[in-house]
Amino acid sequence: MTPVHLAGPRLALREVEPEDTDALLAIYGDPEATRHLSFEPRTRDQVQAITARSIASASATPRTEYCLAITRLGEHQLIGYARLATEPQQAATIGFALHPAEWGKGLGAETVHLLCALGFNVLGLHRIWAARSPLNEASARTLLRAGMTEDGRIRDHVFVYGAWRDSITYSILEHEWPPNGVLGAVADRES
Repeated sequence: MTPVHLAGPRLALREVEPEDTDALLAIYGDPEATRHLSFEPRTRDQVQAITARSIASASATPRTEYCLAITRLGEHQLIGYARLATEPQQAATIGFALHPAEWGKGLGAETVHLLCALGFNVLGLHRIWAARSPLNEASARTLLRAGMTEDGRIRDHVFVYGAWRDSITYSILEHEWPPNGVLGAVADRES
């Protein structure tokens, strides 16, 4: 499998590297950044394990998980982390987290578009779905702006902060994906 590089108008997705650990810890170790995620803030050791797993997943055969660094276009510094995990039936689940300093700039919707470009244009998927915390209204707006449709609620989906929490799910199908005019993303897999 060759590395995945995706570029949009303002962002790029690239493979995770060992040097990304500190920037990822600034997100995954931050209580505010993880408030609506499916886990509590991570320790340095846990983030190092995530980095290592992300790097290992890039060389798995077959590759079923794409853990990618979100960067500003033309820059290398990680400002977020995106994940696409394939499932049977030509489907995948996606998720992402941006550093709080990047919130409110429309970068979440662009991240979802880039993940959809990977899923539909590169991997040939039929369906992509995502889940959010019921309290994360910003995520709801982001997923809808990115063209996804709210599907419903999974009750007691994740156990976090000592309690069960529901998730609200969203999806988009390949025939609903409008890559032209929505995102000038180029998905290429370089050697």
